[in-house]
Amino acid sequence: MQAARTAVSDAHDASLLKRLARNPMGAIALVILGIVVVAAVFGQWLAPLDPDQVDLQNALQPMSGSHWLGTDSAGRDVLSRLIVGSRTTLIAAALATVVAIVIGVPSGLVAGYFGGALDSAANWINNVLLSLPAIIVLLAVSASLGKSVWVSMAALGILMSPAMFRLTYTAVQSVRGELYVDAARVSGLSDATIVRRHILVVVRAPLVIQAAILCGIAIGVQAILDYLGLGDGLSATWGLMLSEGFTNIYRDPMLAVWPAVAITVTVAAFVLLGNAVRDALEDKPQAPSTRRKVRKARSDGGVAGAVPAPPAANHLLSVSCLGIGYPRPDRTTKQVVQDVSLHVDRGEVLGLVGESGSGKTQTAYALLGLLPDEAMITGGRVVFDERTLVAPDSDHRRGKAWEDIRGSRIAYIPQEPMSNLDPNFTIGYQLVRPMVKVLKVSRREAKAKALEQLAEVGIPDPARTFEAYPHEVSGGMAQRVLIAGAVSCNPDLLIADEPTTALDVTVQADVLDLLRHLQQRRNMAVVLVTHDFGVVADLCDRVAVMQNGRIVESGDVRDVLRSPAAEYTRTLLGAVLEGKEPMTMLSTTIGEEPVVRPAASSVAEADLC
Repeated sequence: MQAARTAVSDAHDASLLKRLARNPMGAIALVILGIVVVAAVFGQWLAPLDPDQVDLQNALQPMSGSHWLGTDSAGRDVLSRLIVGSRTTLIAAALATVVAIVIGVPSGLVAGYFGGALDSAANWINNVLLSLPAIIVLLAVSASLGKSVWVSMAALGILMSPAMFRLTYTAVQSVRGELYVDAARVSGLSDATIVRRHILVVVRAPLVIQAAILCGIAIGVQAILDYLGLGDGLSATWGLMLSEGFTNIYRDPMLAVWPAVAITVTVAAFVLLGNAVRDALEDKPQAPSTRRKVRKARSDGGVAGAVPAPPAANHLLSVSCLGIGYPRPDRTTKQVVQDVSLHVDRGEVLGLVGESGSGKTQTAYALLGLLPDEAMITGGRVVFDERTLVAPDSDHRRGKAWEDIRGSRIAYIPQEPMSNLDPNFTIGYQLVRPMVKVLKVSRREAKAKALEQLAEVGIPDPARTFEAYPHEVSGGMAQRVLIAGAVSCNPDLLIADEPTTALDVTVQADVLDLLRHLQQRRNMAVVLVTHDFGVVADLCDRVAVMQNGRIVESGDVRDVLRSPAAEYTRTLLGAVLEGKEPMTMLSTTIGEEPVVRPAASSVAEADLC
């Protein structure tokens, strides 16, 4: 197993350069830029003559054996100045690009991911920078701070930073709402880790291309500044040589050709390299064609023993009069959840049932701190083990309370398994990383536990699945992976949002059996969000029925299923296929509001609202 993993890792590390070398566009760009970099680093030793040696007697000499590219108006060797001038040109371009990246990328990541006031402030500043005429600003900087290529390039970097900001911001906006980002947050990863590991990896390809383009732009702008006489006239640069070539264009046209060719070829090489690196990053390394057989982890050995039941304590999770709303364009609020009160005890399974749009998923997201930024807590509280997580005046997504318990004490199983696994990382990495961060264990220990969890959830070849990418496993296998990740940090509460919706019937049965086994083995409290009363009857101890954002009935699952008090509950039960005559209506439309008659266990909670 270790040998197989090492082979895959080595192939991944070495594949980038190999793919670049196999790409003709990348190979050509690497060769050109390699020559330019060598000339910049070793130019003073590679130059055949002193680039600053003036010899007026040999001014404007044509190409010859002693001067391969001729001489300029001061008799200086053009080839030597071209070689030595590459250093200042490249360093100046790198300075401008680095400044643009340092300013634009972090601000784009923060504004795109967190939004709110940071988003507004960053966009305002970048709009101001975009409105400034670059040449006028550079002229003003040169006039006020002196003719320094470094100051001018730093100012250019600031002016180019909006390009990096907008690219990063747009890319982050497109992925911040992905389910695998929410899954990473629920796993207990910090915002900084999510941005670094899951967000930045998505935007890296366009950023590489943009950085290469900015390098080319910086070289061109630096040449323009030297041409206008705003650069440092004492240093040999391609722009200064181009300026002198145009000054003597009628006497020796070739003086302008050589620096123009150097600038053009270098800029083109940067653009080609950016595209080639992008292609290499986007093309996933393939596993070796001949797969080595690895030893299967025994599902009956090495698994942690049953977790002893904690001391009895009621109301591990308590929800009181919870209200959730969303703002409308007319400044009113659309109430999607209203006066929801429920509780979950340790080791208990609560089913949250209702049709689509009833508010059950919004309630579950409030328990996880995954509501959208625009959502508002209009009332009520969510208390977990005597700690208030949600209140009308609290941040329902972030805060110290969430950082301490999400991923470690509260876990989540989503309904879309493939969308909740990041396609950029292996399954093993996505299982190991949360355990390293939350449980503070070593990678070796986390890997061993991950393999144990994969075996416990019934995956036949844990080692192979550990090394696989999400697209290499089936939907049922991916759901088992998510269950293994959810229970890996031994949570007290597990929230399962319709965990079998995307699976076929046979796989659904296996997953339900697995959930029942894990819940009993670990004595977890579970909130099961579903629309299937069959699942409720199979797994749940109590059930709460939701309609139009309210709980219309709750109580012991047997009592509710045998003697439903609310008309809406009877309608849902009447829609069950079992025992129905074919070609008949499943249910009738309810023409009036349902009768809200809570069970005895929730009367006190309902009275609080």
